[in-house]
Amino acid sequence: MINNDQAAALRKKLHRLSGKQAKTIAVVSGKGGVGKSNISMNFAIELTRNGKKVLIFDMDIGMGNIHVLTGQIAERSIADFFEKEAFLKDLIFTDGEGISYILGGSGLSRLVEWNSSHFNRWLSEVEELQRQYDYLLFDMGAGATKETLNILMAVDDIIVVTTPEPTSITDAYSMMKYIHSHGGESAFYLLCNRADSEKEGRDAVNRLQQAVQRFLQRETNQLGVLPENAVVRKAVAAQTPFLIAYPNTNVSWALQAAVKTYIDGCQYPSNEPELKSFISKLRYFFSKGRS
Repeated sequence: MINNDQAAALRKKLHRLSGKQAKTIAVVSGKGGVGKSNISMNFAIELTRNGKKVLIFDMDIGMGNIHVLTGQIAERSIADFFEKEAFLKDLIFTDGEGISYILGGSGLSRLVEWNSSHFNRWLSEVEELQRQYDYLLFDMGAGATKETLNILMAVDDIIVVTTPEPTSITDAYSMMKYIHSHGGESAFYLLCNRADSEKEGRDAVNRLQQAVQRFLQRETNQLGVLPENAVVRKAVAAQTPFLIAYPNTNVSWALQAAVKTYIDGCQYPSNEPELKSFISKLRYFFSKGRS
């Protein structure tokens, strides 16, 4: 009889032989305070409930808070990868929902100091993780920085979170313009959070979509609208994702619908040409930045 360790090793081998690699997603916003990390966590939970294996990278430089949303103690973080040469696989936490994540930390600022040795070690370990998961989800810090731009350029999809506020819409557009102007070709998915009504949220997403199409000549995809609901704040205070704490509420149903829209509409990168893989694009943009 095959034990659990042998079964896991067999699945890992079959995943490698199939050439299948994890879909890579970055969740961004133009500024802080729009609920981006909360959406990242709950989005990952719903992907998992749809049978997907998900790993979250908390990339909010020096301000990582994924662990706060789940009540975990940040004993290990991505800083250990740089400061202690820890393996990424040894920094992974897995919670009761089956979500895996690597916490953020101040050591992430070392991205700007990467030499070829650091970068090649990162590539090797992330490439191995891609074989073990269906999705790698990067919860990015607010705004674009030199440290995170390479990842934004290389991921398959970017989920852009905005609110109905005009300043939030403007900042979200500026983020997409920044990515576009630096050569990013990732697919954009638009999600409005904290809308007082469905109409208000749709109007905000439509304005953002029209601006991107008109000025950047880029198509975008709408994921939906998450309504303002006091249970979200209650869930944060209780350090429990709202999908778990309050499953039968309009915000949870809207999040589930957004994930279904994403799964039904996205292109999964199985057996993609090498030149289009996340690792290859990351290597290209890193080399380009150093030339």
